[in-house]
Amino acid sequence: MFEFMQEEERGQVGIGTLIVFIAMVLVAAIAAGVLINTAGFLQTQAEATGQESTQQVSDRLQVVSQSGNVEGGDSIDELTFVVAQAPGSDDIDLNETTVELTGEQGQYVFELDEGDHIDNIRGVDNFVLTDSSDRAEITLGMTDDYGGALDEGEDLTVTFTTDAGATTTVEIRVPTTLTENDSSVRL
Repeated sequence: MFEFMQEEERGQVGIGTLIVFIAMVLVAAIAAGVLINTAGFLQTQAEATGQESTQQVSDRLQVVSQSGNVEGGDSIDELTFVVAQAPGSDDIDLNETTVELTGEQGQYVFELDEGDHIDNIRGVDNFVLTDSSDRAEITLGMTDDYGGALDEGEDLTVTFTTDAGATTTVEIRVPTTLTENDSSVRL
């Protein structure tokens, strides 16, 4: 029933088992290293994606007021927006902000220029909004930026996109009746 092994065979079986065990440990260590490196890479990528997503949602402009300059009593030749940081926003560089105008006369996209479009109102240095109390005035000339003045009853969509990719959309509806004298109308 019991067979006795000879001394020579017993040592050879132990060495073979040891070699297989060491090989299994090495394979497991390599696999664990690959998994740890992959997990670290995925964590870094997830953090970057989360931060970018947060910026695209929060780093946007808030339109405080909007008005238009009435030209000749029947059209608006200039739009004025007073903007601020939206709650929770980081610094917003207005020089890196693009504007998209979409309406009956077509679609126009351009970047804001500090000399042509942006006026410093309160607290803004170098046209960068750094605090929630900062205000800047953005002026858009309809003949220069849009291709023509806005007529009575005309609609226009204005979209501001910051350098982080956050967008703010404003719907402009020109009243069906404008005053005869040159004036400003709240839109």
